[in-house]
Amino acid sequence: MLSAQRKDHLLGILHQDGRIIAKQVAVDLGVSEDSIRRDLRELADAGELVRVYGGALPIPPADRPVDERSSLATESKERVARRAVELIPPGSTVVLDAGTTTLAMARMLPHGADLTVITPSPAVALAVAEHTEARIVIIGGELSRFSMVAGGPLATEAVQHLSADLFFLGVTGIDPVHGLTTGDLGDAATKRAIAARCTQTLVLGSEEKIGATSRYPVLDLERVAGIVVDPLVTDPVLDELAARVPVLR
Repeated sequence: MLSAQRKDHLLGILHQDGRIIAKQVAVDLGVSEDSIRRDLRELADAGELVRVYGGALPIPPADRPVDERSSLATESKERVARRAVELIPPGSTVVLDAGTTTLAMARMLPHGADLTVITPSPAVALAVAEHTEARIVIIGGELSRFSMVAGGPLATEAVQHLSADLFFLGVTGIDPVHGLTTGDLGDAATKRAIAARCTQTLVLGSEEKIGATSRYPVLDLERVAGIVVDPLVTDPVLDELAARVPVLR
């Protein structure tokens, strides 16, 4: 079987089963596991799947460009955002990560001026300015056209001069096995740098992110104080997550 045919076969398995186990496919096709791993690596580089240990998983819906994510699971994001805002103590300093859920949070924040909001997202900063009297600090850096978030070395350096009480972390995958992941390597590094400067980190977990896995790890589950989830979602994966980290509904 040619490489192109194997790749079509692999994508068919992924569509049907929701995962690829490299060792099993190698046995089924009578080829080396190295050949299958090479095919998976090339498919991952082409944006067709996410490689994980032992095989591959589908690309999470939340890894789409920001303009496409804006209409994804909007009601679930609103419910997560509302619950997350309830967890902000008066007079605190919080970091709102980039993303559609934090954008929803920005529009729900208390209107008083005793809150300080730090963000790497111009869109989130503008939303906070429009809806509250909070003090706003923008983390500068190179703006990603994919995620519309500031990142890179300049952002990492700026983060070292900041500190906050709470970091509301946005990721594209929340999985009991693979932890917290995102689709951009630089974005993952920026998120880790921010988390290291905050007293607590809470993950925002709308329904499309639960059980999903992206390409790049952000943090282990044990490194966060909790996952804020949609109270209407009953995904059994939440029970697995709750065994390792508080799940806040």
